[in-house]
Amino acid sequence: MKITKLMALVLLALLPFFTEAQNTEQIDARIDSLAEETATLDKIVQKLSKFKVSAYIQGQFQYGQEDATLKVGDKNEHEDKGFNRIGIRRGRLKFEYNDGIGTGAVQIEANDKGVSFRDLYIGIKDPWTKRSQLMAGVFNRPFGHEIGYSTSGLESPERATIIQYFFPDERDLGAMLTLRTKKESPLAFLRLDAGLFAGNSINRETDNRKDFIGRLGADKEIGNWGKWGAGISYYNGGVYNPTTTAYEMDGKRFIEVDKGETGTYMKREYIGMDAQFSFLSSWGTTSLRAEGLLGTQPGIASSSKSPNTGTRPENLPENALFKRPFIGYFFYLVQDIGTSPFSAVLKYDVYDPNTKLKGNEIGTDNSFTSKTDLAQSTLGIGGLYRFNKHIRVQAYYEFNFNEKSDFVKGYEKDRKDDVFTLRLQYNVKSFTAFHPLQGIHKTRHIQIIDIKIRCVGFI
Repeated sequence: MKITKLMALVLLALLPFFTEAQNTEQIDARIDSLAEETATLDKIVQKLSKFKVSAYIQGQFQYGQEDATLKVGDKNEHEDKGFNRIGIRRGRLKFEYNDGIGTGAVQIEANDKGVSFRDLYIGIKDPWTKRSQLMAGVFNRPFGHEIGYSTSGLESPERATIIQYFFPDERDLGAMLTLRTKKESPLAFLRLDAGLFAGNSINRETDNRKDFIGRLGADKEIGNWGKWGAGISYYNGGVYNPTTTAYEMDGKRFIEVDKGETGTYMKREYIGMDAQFSFLSSWGTTSLRAEGLLGTQPGIASSSKSPNTGTRPENLPENALFKRPFIGYFFYLVQDIGTSPFSAVLKYDVYDPNTKLKGNEIGTDNSFTSKTDLAQSTLGIGGLYRFNKHIRVQAYYEFNFNEKSDFVKGYEKDRKDDVFTLRLQYNVKSFTAFHPLQGIHKTRHIQIIDIKIRCVGFI
């Protein structure tokens, strides 16, 4: 009886230890379960972190003199008065997935003219350096510097005139190879882009020809106070001529050339050079950029713009091509005001669609020349104010000038076509989708570690 009582007392004394051991096993099991859940969440978050989203929207007010063309709203309802419009210039949403080797992207645009897409491409990087890449789809043409400069960061409301004329929508359908060396290489500052494109902007292809576009660029930082960049670009392609007649320059006039058949091509060739330089001083960051193009641009009688339609032009006299030698260039000066959120902007832009003609040589009888051959230039002055990294206000005034000719109606003197733009922009740069989830799983990691430490101390 005494032995029985003694054993009972011993068991009662050991019971808390057995209970605590059981609790410890349960905690360990729960910790292991949480660790497995966390590892699963880790894998999910790693995949989701490769998916990025960016967006921006530009709402603006514009005032134009009576002859101006505005980027939002309808044309002027009063030919002899200035007019104003409000509208959404750009609203863009971009989705991108990047797993380190492969990239896929879609960018959609909505404005007061409707909804369309801007980017639609896939890219494959080399697995060794991850700096060379093959791209296919719709994306920025590799020509010059300003084309690849996002309109969300552009210091003027629009790109230069010649860029708008020759590279509508900035993008094209094609395939491009990018070559770069390793970061450790002495040639790491060089970049070569070259590809074949449809030559028809974001629209579907309408002919058999492919255009070649290539650029060799370089950029390098100078200590911690400056940076420079430069590039040379080349474009070689053709424009479809739906008629049997084409027009080429002979002296100071166009002459008809019988092609003998429809569906011939007129050569489209550009050479471009660009340079950039920025440096930091007590006045703030100063940025200087310049770009120039020259070559041959085929266009119709009423326009020197590049093709930008999903339909092949019909066999009509007004669609016959004119071969024009051109030159265009522009300069930027952007001055940040110290460390303030304000920047001052100065831009000068020139486009001469026909370098063979000047002034009163244009528009003469039987020359087949017109207002399309007149040169134009723009002096832009403006300022930017950044409320934060997302919101900025842009005010910009364009003084537009045209070449004059007594033989071109409406262009006997400088037209009244100055434009003032006031723009409010909200920009969300690329961010990782489902980022809050990533924060949660990291917290759970910490909790699990903390539980383990406390349990070890207890045991």
